[in-house]
Amino acid sequence: MNATPLSVLDLSPVPAGGTAADALRNTVDLAQVAERCGYHRFWVAEHHLASGVASSAPGVLVALVAAATDRIRVGSGAVQMPNLPALVAAEQFGTVAALHPGRIDLGLGRFDLRKILNKRAGGGPPARLPSGRPVRRTRETETGGGAPPGIPDVGDREVDGVSLPRPSFYAGDPATYQLLGDLLNYRLDEPGPVYGEQLADILAFLEGRYPGPDGEPLPVLPAQGADLEVWVFGTTPGESARAAGAAGLPFAASYHILPTFVLETVAAYREAFRPSRYLKEPHVMVSADVVVADDDTVAAELAAPYGQWVLDIKAGRGAKPYVTPAEARARVWTEEERAGVADRLATQFVGSPETVVGKLRALVEVTGADELVVTTITTEHADRVRSHELLAKHWIGEKA
Repeated sequence: MNATPLSVLDLSPVPAGGTAADALRNTVDLAQVAERCGYHRFWVAEHHLASGVASSAPGVLVALVAAATDRIRVGSGAVQMPNLPALVAAEQFGTVAALHPGRIDLGLGRFDLRKILNKRAGGGPPARLPSGRPVRRTRETETGGGAPPGIPDVGDREVDGVSLPRPSFYAGDPATYQLLGDLLNYRLDEPGPVYGEQLADILAFLEGRYPGPDGEPLPVLPAQGADLEVWVFGTTPGESARAAGAAGLPFAASYHILPTFVLETVAAYREAFRPSRYLKEPHVMVSADVVVADDDTVAAELAAPYGQWVLDIKAGRGAKPYVTPAEARARVWTEEERAGVADRLATQFVGSPETVVGKLRALVEVTGADELVVTTITTEHADRVRSHELLAKHWIGEKA
């Protein structure tokens, strides 16, 4: 079978007509399935103010999943900095690792709310929070740039069978993001924290070398000496990729979120990499959005609601409960809406196990990934479980 380890990223999707409790129970069930099937890691995401996903407290959910499983590594994909202070992130995951040593991953992302609100402000008046605080406009917004800073606005590409489509954007209402900024106490009119410094603080807490007022290391228990892995997530060859490389940490490149720049992102991490106490060589995980069924036709039907789900997120409405395939087929799309999700639809791996495994193998070859992590959403939980079971059977092999 394939030597590349395969893991799961779960968003705790709320089933149609169901509750957050249903979603969380399904996440625990899926983690147990993943463990039986031989998946290497089971990670949970962080989303806020969304009616369709219940993964809003990754530290708590990681603890619950770890307690319900025995062997599989469990972690965050990812805790979004600076939503959570570095000290609290280290303490939370150190607490879980104290009871589940050698099984916990602290995955760290960067949720740049300032950039999101600046981009969504467009060319009109600067966005304001409900409190009245203004959102500072960035040069990228002022000039109407679409690609991340320093990255060319490329067209559609394909490398050895792997699609790298031009990034799709959809202008939506920033009101929810503005409210989230207030609720998380963001100071959007001030410069944000430096991600590399936040990362360095977490490592200092875990290594027991963060200096106190007297210059002696602070006792940060149970983070200090915690037996866990720290990962960094990134979607562009920017600050996250460079910070991960400079710290000598493993890096997860989000092909399923922004597929366009996955090669540049991985290259930036590898170029910035410096050997550390954690790694001697770069270590890369790449994510992919997949739906697997017994044949291509059934898989395509199960994946039909994905476009609507992505559109709601890009429009600022947040993830909504997954509609049924029939409802998805009946939806009338505008050209602007279809263009707004084109990159994500082009890079979702949908089909029979043979079809999806072939595409994942190509992704590994092109990116040089050391690991893969897959995320899957379907209307019915049973279909999601079946998707993971089929993929594991054909990628990992039969497990007890």
